[in-house]
Amino acid sequence: MKKRLLLLSLLAIAVQGNAKKVHTLGDSTMAPYDESATVTRGWGMYFGNFLTDGWTSVNYAKGGRDSRGGYEELWQTAKKNVQPGDYVIITFGHNDEKNGGMDGYQLYDYYMSIGDQTAAAAVDKRGTVPGTTYKEWLGKIADEAIALGATPIICSPVCRSYFTGSKIRRNGRHDLGDSYSVLTANGPKSGYKVDQNDHTMDYAYHSQKLAEEKGIAFIDLTQATADLYESYGDDKCHAYLFDGDGSTHFNTTGALLVARECARLMKAQGILADGIVLPTDISVSPATGNFGEAYKGQTLYKEFTLNGFGLTPETGSVSISASEGIALSFDKKEWQSSLSTTYTASTLVKTFYAQIVLTESGETSGTITVNQGDKTVEVPVTATAVTLEGGTEVNAYWRLETNDSYSLSGPATVIPESWTGMYVQRYANPNSKTVWPEDTGFDATRKMQRNLLTGDNWPADEMDDNPERYIQFGIKPNVGNILKINRISLYICGAGGNGMCAHIYCSTDNFETRTTLWEKKNMTANNPVLVEATPVVSLEEGQELLVRVYPWYNSAANGKTLCLSDVSIGGMAMDASGIGLSSLDSRNTSSALYYSLDGTRHSQPQPGLNIVFMTDGNTRKVIY
Repeated sequence: MKKRLLLLSLLAIAVQGNAKKVHTLGDSTMAPYDESATVTRGWGMYFGNFLTDGWTSVNYAKGGRDSRGGYEELWQTAKKNVQPGDYVIITFGHNDEKNGGMDGYQLYDYYMSIGDQTAAAAVDKRGTVPGTTYKEWLGKIADEAIALGATPIICSPVCRSYFTGSKIRRNGRHDLGDSYSVLTANGPKSGYKVDQNDHTMDYAYHSQKLAEEKGIAFIDLTQATADLYESYGDDKCHAYLFDGDGSTHFNTTGALLVARECARLMKAQGILADGIVLPTDISVSPATGNFGEAYKGQTLYKEFTLNGFGLTPETGSVSISASEGIALSFDKKEWQSSLSTTYTASTLVKTFYAQIVLTESGETSGTITVNQGDKTVEVPVTATAVTLEGGTEVNAYWRLETNDSYSLSGPATVIPESWTGMYVQRYANPNSKTVWPEDTGFDATRKMQRNLLTGDNWPADEMDDNPERYIQFGIKPNVGNILKINRISLYICGAGGNGMCAHIYCSTDNFETRTTLWEKKNMTANNPVLVEATPVVSLEEGQELLVRVYPWYNSAANGKTLCLSDVSIGGMAMDASGIGLSSLDSRNTSSALYYSLDGTRHSQPQPGLNIVFMTDGNTRKVIY
């Protein structure tokens, strides 16, 4: 009996030990962003700041996802990691409004049913109907979370900062009732309108109704963010909370305040109340600064945020200092060993940056210290410098001047260029006005690959990339090899107008997760810019590195093209067994013993891979 009780106790402890995660699923307003690539931030990046020790937040949100994509993509990844006792925060709506409130798949099916494949191909399949498919997809995530023993929380979508006077107007609150479209038996019809009190097209309202119907928790972030924005007013709201590019995406301050508001509302409703903390003094996020890995000689940057709520005295100053080898800045332009900032009204939200130059191999560590009155906060920081030694250099290169062919040097396998929701319009351009950077030495006769989206017409309401529209390149190691990637580069621009926007990501797990390499909005037409990234990526046999370019246009437009050129992915191939994989060098190998992989001895190296017993006693694998 005692053994049985002990076993049950251990099982209970194990379950409690696993129930320490909050999984967040949403769109670009929640998604994680690379600090070095953009000033945009998603509020899911900061939700973990308000969790007590022992709880962590795992952010699965991605830009451009509607509730259907949330279920079919994000949730399929997240649910593999959900344990009994976990929480799952679910918030969608921004991209559910595509097609004027019609369901994208239903619209596609309608055009296919009447044989209009051109119109069908041009449909953005994102978009749901508030009272039907929107609720259905949210409900599927919630039901499956409950089945896994987790607690789902439905959050209505954060507002867009669409002001009329001092108030957020109806469509900013995700209610399309002033103008929406309906898919009828005779096709889509637009221009519909309902009374202000009619919630037929109100996504936030229907998310709340879903929560009530299922008896699950609901957080009204739509109302909460409307109140937040209106407390600032139109001009200050955009200046202080948003990323400077429209009325949807946050900067650090905006994302942090929304994350805090979500945590506050949860705590007020008794949801995960013991796991939520709302600091009332000075704090720093993240509390630990892990800069990650980079190559020796590189400079690493990390963003930190000073948070202060209810500070005493009401007006004061905060100082920040760093140990040797760490430089600090508020603007990423002027770097020094210490900084100082002031606050008023007992509140401080201030972003600063730290910089480390990796001069030595191995781990570098130090401390950032923050002082406010008699309060001191210390943030430990670490960074690791890695080196690439031995092996054979690998480089995959796509010129993209006349076709999509590529060249490859070194032992690896190229994944050819491919298109999803896009096609190559042309390469030739007799009237080209391309202005190449001076250091390239190219002139306007140097062509680029010009790509169009399927259907040719860029939608009017895109604020982010479309997950079903991208161009892909890739590479993978050969059998028996490890491939270490440290170079990704390409030239990119738009043509036909200055409104082309793009994200460039890479992934090693078929885009279940991804790393942002570059972001640019409103590119200057016909002015290619060089994108260069130095990732630290190690590919085992069977893994692939995929690089994707996701374009969109800032307004409705026809025929505008995305231009690409000189795509390169490079690194070093190593033998997985630990024997150095390299090319024969200038060492004296006249007396070496050469063997092919089948064990046959040869008097000289054979084309391909050789096992070589060197005269100095070392054994090597070499490519000849």
